[in-house]
Amino acid sequence: MSPPPPPADDEVMGRVYDARLARRLLRYVRPYGGLVAAAVVLLCVEGGLQLVGPVLTRHVIDVALPAGDAAGVTRAALILAGTLVLQFVAGYGETVLTGLLGQRVMRDLRTELFARLQRLPVAFYDRSPVGRLVTRVTSDVEALNELFTAGVVAGLGDLFTLVAIGVMMLVVDWQLALAAFAVMPFVLLASRLFQTRVRGAYREIRTRLARINAFVQERLSGLRIVQLFGREGDERARFRRLNDDHLDAHLRSIRIYALYFPAIEILTTVALASLIVAAASRVGAGTLTVGTVAAFLQLVRRFFQPLQDLSEKFNILQGAMAASERIFALLDEPVEEYGAPLDARRSTLAPSAGASVERRASSGEGLTVEFDDVWFTYGDPAAADPQWVLRGVSFRVAPGETLALVGHTGAGKTTIVSLLLRFYAPQRGRILVDGVDVRELSLDALRSRVGFVQQDIFLFAGDVAGNVRLGAPLTDEEVAAAAARVGADRVVARLPHGWRQELGERGASLSVGERQLLAFARAVAADPALLVLDEATSAVDSEAEARIQAALETLMRGRTTIAIAHRLSTIVAADQILVLHHGQVVERGRHAALLARDGLYARLYRLQVAQAAEAARPAA
Repeated sequence: MSPPPPPADDEVMGRVYDARLARRLLRYVRPYGGLVAAAVVLLCVEGGLQLVGPVLTRHVIDVALPAGDAAGVTRAALILAGTLVLQFVAGYGETVLTGLLGQRVMRDLRTELFARLQRLPVAFYDRSPVGRLVTRVTSDVEALNELFTAGVVAGLGDLFTLVAIGVMMLVVDWQLALAAFAVMPFVLLASRLFQTRVRGAYREIRTRLARINAFVQERLSGLRIVQLFGREGDERARFRRLNDDHLDAHLRSIRIYALYFPAIEILTTVALASLIVAAASRVGAGTLTVGTVAAFLQLVRRFFQPLQDLSEKFNILQGAMAASERIFALLDEPVEEYGAPLDARRSTLAPSAGASVERRASSGEGLTVEFDDVWFTYGDPAAADPQWVLRGVSFRVAPGETLALVGHTGAGKTTIVSLLLRFYAPQRGRILVDGVDVRELSLDALRSRVGFVQQDIFLFAGDVAGNVRLGAPLTDEEVAAAAARVGADRVVARLPHGWRQELGERGASLSVGERQLLAFARAVAADPALLVLDEATSAVDSEAEARIQAALETLMRGRTTIAIAHRLSTIVAADQILVLHHGQVVERGRHAALLARDGLYARLYRLQVAQAAEAARPAA
């Protein structure tokens, strides 16, 4: 039985500017306060140097040229050249420092995100497409990088430049300054409209990019199915629709930009025209110099440039806010506490409980596992008619015993294992390990003593030895010995580079049976006190299954084993067999007793025997 499907789409959340999110973002900047301070200083220097050109222009036109002072003109030119060099150095330093700041913040944030993803419960991944999570770690974090490299610090520089130029204009000639500022209400109105429109466009872009990532990840993972059933054309059409939606969202933002920047250019031109009209009569009357007008023309042009830049910075802020909403929503997801109890109110019980489990494991004994009237649903248990996956399941497995779970698909077999490993929590009842509720055990104490072999084997990209070892402090000899116990050494012997053979993604270069043998070797190498087998031999042939069964008998000796069985022939020696039907235990006992009862188990067994006999019959 599977959990309910995830929601169809990401939610578009939040406000234009969220002070709470901004404070959380600043936490990642604080360790690099020196970089921020140095970058701001350089930006202020660069902004201040922009005032030198207009001042020199005024001096040359009003003083040096009328006096025929060629040396003064040369000095002004040299000062301007030096100013430009200093501006280049300041701009270069600011770009390097803000880039370094953004990359370091990105590194820290991605590290924290990945660590968080590793600690989230399995239930979270059942409702969250992997492609969207990849978007959080890649595209959304990159949006925050733009905020720190071209947004916040550069915005402070733009503000300083804006204030410095505005003050200088008022000091030099307040009347001309007011004439230039006449278009400011229209500039602010255009900027406000731009900000409002671009906010929605950017959120649509983020949402549609997440859809594309999720779709591509899922289709590439299931490419064999797509090709097998000839679905390439349909999947291309679906991707084309998603891609077109993403394109439309981008085009909307481009159209907004295409309207805004020409509008600001027109308003800047109007400001220059207003300045010239206001200055013309005063120049003719001799109350205003030509040099002052020329300086003002430069100042006005430089005054409106930071205004444009600030609006673009606002656009970057919008993208960063939309990204940070999703990033912090992910970071706020409750995690599984591996080294501490799940329930802090019962923390006094956890140390002794964990110690009991560890003592049992180190002494070579198995663990006692008990389900006490367990009820579970993947949906809402408070609903009018909950869809219970398990209904009052109770059983006990003593140390060293083997319990087999059988039943039709959807009977609740895998759910029992998921609850035991604390992937989910039951809504009613208790699950006990050595007499202690698993909710009072740390996940480290519980899962470190469990060897889990699933039907769907996952191997990481890397060498064979690393996949068997999985970071455990095992020598090469111990890894090889574990593989030999389940016959996986023969798989390794056939590989060109043996234990150093690099595997493809999910072990794609190996057959399903070979991957399962390596998964058995991985479980053997962990030396677990509790062995959980989820239809672990369903994909191997009869010869390999016989070898594995012989190895498992040695492995299971003295250890508790819970096996979900697809082939009933593999569990005839189990100490206890539970037959599940619609989430309830309808039969229990040993193989011979269940056959004699002639119930559901007997019918399942006879059906499999008949199918095996039919498959073995030679073709006519």
